[in-house]
This record gives sequence, structure tokens and C-alpha cells, in this order.
Amino acid sequence: MRFIHTADWHLGRLFHGVHLTDDQRYALLQLVDLVRDAKPDAVLVAGDIYDRAIPPPEAVELLDEILCKIVLEAKVPVVLIAGNHDSPHRLNFASRLFRDNRLYVTGQMPAVCKPVTFSDAWGDVRIYPVPYAEPATVREALGDGSELCVCHDTAMREVCARIRAAHDDGGRSILVGHAFVMGGAECESERPLSVGGAGTVAAGHFAGFDYVALGHLHAPQTIWNGEKREASNEKREGSSTSTAVESDRGASPVSHSRTTHVRYSGSLLKYSFDEADQSKGVYVVEMDGDGRCAVETIRLTPKRDVRRVSGTMADLLTEGGDGKSRDDYVEVTILDDGPVIDPVGRLRQVYPNVMQIKRPERAGGPVAADRIDVRGKTAVELFSSFFKHVRGDELSADQEVALRGVVDELARKEREADGGKTTRAVEQVGA
Repeated sequence: MRFIHTADWHLGRLFHGVHLTDDQRYALLQLVDLVRDAKPDAVLVAGDIYDRAIPPPEAVELLDEILCKIVLEAKVPVVLIAGNHDSPHRLNFASRLFRDNRLYVTGQMPAVCKPVTFSDAWGDVRIYPVPYAEPATVREALGDGSELCVCHDTAMREVCARIRAAHDDGGRSILVGHAFVMGGAECESERPLSVGGAGTVAAGHFAGFDYVALGHLHAPQTIWNGEKREASNEKREGSSTSTAVESDRGASPVSHSRTTHVRYSGSLLKYSFDEADQSKGVYVVEMDGDGRCAVETIRLTPKRDVRRVSGTMADLLTEGGDGKSRDDYVEVTILDDGPVIDPVGRLRQVYPNVMQIKRPERAGGPVAADRIDVRGKTAVELFSSFFKHVRGDELSADQEVALRGVVDELARKEREADGGKTTRAVEQVGA
């Protein structure tokens, strides 16, 4: 069986105030071309289809266009799940009607994760769609016996255990999910699933599945028993397409007689400057009759790259950077020692899409020693620091638990209420 694994499209995304719809369409049309060329048995989309619960109209139109090209024109089935950015109820709309055209959408956590079954020369392959769900949602969906699903880890453990119990014939199986597996590498552009690390799940819960197609983490990566493992990079002979090929033969299994691939395909595009050095793409996976997988990474070429450049203003203005496209989205670090007049206006003569400017802090500067760096701190860390500043005491254990509960509840409510504004505001307090 051959399938394509992709995730984290984030349609409707804003990048420093710029709508990325044209960039996303440019990349997704390459995916459509790949589908027509590779002729897979299915395309798996592992969540975060949209960037927020209430996507803008152009994002909905783009999704409709791409799915029609894949499902109706190329005649390739799509298995698609909701991620933490999506509204499960909205994404689930008309899912029963879509199944007739082999578009399999799972927005809400079902009481029973029924597989989508495909067949090849060796028999059936069952694909189990598991949408993102908070522990409370899992408890509500699963009912009796799920009262111990108190965190993301225990919830995923229970969901996977119930699937394995139903999948008792030893046949080949694939899980499509959206979660933060322990050992994975994070990026700035991901929305935390929970505060305080409570949103992670153990890789061992996926034992028994031949391939686990995950979304949420934006860096493409493989998790083996909780440890990240990168694929080796190769160059396809006679092609400009960069690929990474890896087989599971000889790899370390995840506590099971069968080797389990636990993989993140990564996001469709670079959605933060800390992803500037990453290569974005999709996986093309070939599964044999024993469930062993050979994985090829197909790079997607962005319409505009996301890059970091640095230098003095004189060098940046006269040399125009390093010769790459001037239309790229650029973060510029200015290395001049003294003040710089109108840096944005001047730099945009060379880089029209300057998104961010940085000035390195000099050691021993008048304010550097006294400045508190709040960048990257969580809402809990910021509030704890403020509480100590005002009260002179640390938060008690009970107070911290209560605070984390409030922050998590706000994050949950915003997904169905205001399309992501609340969580982004909380996350950007320290930005």
C-alpha cells in the first residue's frame, strides 16, 4: 500500500500580519501534482487543517478546491482529522455525506474509532482516525471505564488500548492522530496543548500500529520509543527534488514485536523564524505485506521562503543579502553599533517582506543587565513572577494547580468561541 502523510496546513494563517493563503495554495498545488504522479491509495491529513476554529472564507474555499482536486479529479481517497486548532464540530459537518465520495473526515472524538479499510495485494490495511481531543472530551466520548483519562497521556493510552482490543486479527494498521509525543522537537509556531507539559503523550501507547501518522509538531521528525530520530538526507538521481529515504528494517521497535513508525510530517510551510532552517514537505510511504514501511520525504518549494539575514545596514543595502529571493519573508538582525534611522523603510527597498528586525544586545549596556527577558515564558510562569513581585511569596502548589486549570479552560473555550484570539493573546504576552 502507498499513502501520503501530511499535516498542519493551518489554512488562514497570518504571518506577522500577512495572509498566507496564496503561499499555502502554491504549496498545496504541488501536493496535488504529487498525488497525480505518485497515485497513492490514500492521503492522510493529520489535523490542524485550519489555523483557527472559525477560519476566514478564503481558507474554506482553498480547502474545498484542494480536496476536490484530490478526491474528485484524481480519484484518491483522503482521511482527514481535526487538530487542536480546528473546530471539531464545524470540521465534522457533512462527514457522513463525504464518505460516499471517499473523503473520510473525523472532527469529533467518536465513542468507537472505526477504521477506514483499504486493500492491496496482501489484504486489508485498516486506518484508524483519532482526532485531537482533550481528556474531558475523551471521557465524554468513551463513557464507562474512561474515568482515569485525567490528562492527554492517559486519554491517548485508553483510546489506543480500545482500538487494539477491537483490532484483534493481527492485520496491518495505521493510526492518524494529533498529539505531542514525548521526545518531539517543538517550534515557536505551535499552540501548546496544555500548560506545564501536561499535554504530552508517551510513544509506547502506539505500540502495535505499523505506522502512526501524526500532526501538531511542525518540524518533520521520527519518534522511536520517545526519542527523536532524523531521517537521512539523499538527493534523487536526475531530479531537483530533495528526498529523505528511510526504512524501518533494523530500527528499534516500540515495545512490540512489530516495528512502529511514529512520525510527524511537519507543517505545510514555515510558520515562524525559528523554522528557517527546516525543509518542509510530505511523506510518501510504501507499506509491504508485513507492515514494514519505506518512507520518502518529498520537499515542497515555498512561493516565498522564511529566512534570517544579518549584517550592517551598509552591507544589507548594497549587497542585497546573500543573493536569494528578495521577496522572501525575512527577519533581519542589524549589526550596527550606533542608532539606525528608519531601518524598516530602508531595508524594504531591498527586502519588500521584512517582517521583523532585531538588534543584538551589547554586553554591559545600560539596560541589558536590569531587563527581564519574558520572551518564550508561559502564562503560568509570567503570572507566577508577577505574583511573587506583588506578594513576596511563591505560588502554593494548590494555587498553581488552580491557575493551570484556568488557563487550560480558557484555551478550550476559545477554540469554539473566538477563533483563537484568546489563546494567541495569552501566548503572546511574553513575545
